[in-house]
Amino acid sequence: MAYKYISEAWKKPQKSYVKALMWRRLIDWRKQPSIIRVEKPTRLDRARGLGYKAKQGFVAARVRVRRGGLRRPRPKSGRRPKRMGMAKYKLGKSLKLIGEGRVAKRFPNLEVLNSYWVGEDGRFKWFEVILVDPAHPSIRSDKDVNWICQKTQRGRVHRGLTSSGKKARGLRHKGYGAEKAR
Repeated sequence: MAYKYISEAWKKPQKSYVKALMWRRLIDWRKQPSIIRVEKPTRLDRARGLGYKAKQGFVAARVRVRRGGLRRPRPKSGRRPKRMGMAKYKLGKSLKLIGEGRVAKRFPNLEVLNSYWVGEDGRFKWFEVILVDPAHPSIRSDKDVNWICQKTQRGRVHRGLTSSGKKARGLRHKGYGAEKAR
């Protein structure tokens, strides 16, 4: 029952108590390192919905990613505007996927399960990433998550197998992307 109220508050953070909470939290988060392990998830409802369990073998980490697109320095030599290589460059990966990859590199013995947004300001976006230890006995014996212990799941974030990775590859909707047979 409490999860319902938490999720409603986080749906529109600017119109609920989350706004004041976030304001205070971001002041502290800016001073912290870009990747930090957290004791428990900030958004418990979202973490539980994505597969987090409060047991050994599960880890939550918060990552800070710089906002903005592919800013490029203007070429010094002359060329026509089309060939300047400055405008209309888009990043193929979302900031969330970039954050997941950075966390996976920081914790090489853990696998990324999923991630969710926890805050942003003008310069940064913060995400919390759920990590699982595939070698832990409590994970191996848990029928809900022991699929992540298979060898085929190693380095899944770097191969675009997380939710945001599949979105970047165009596999989120049926009938679009690589899987559509013509």
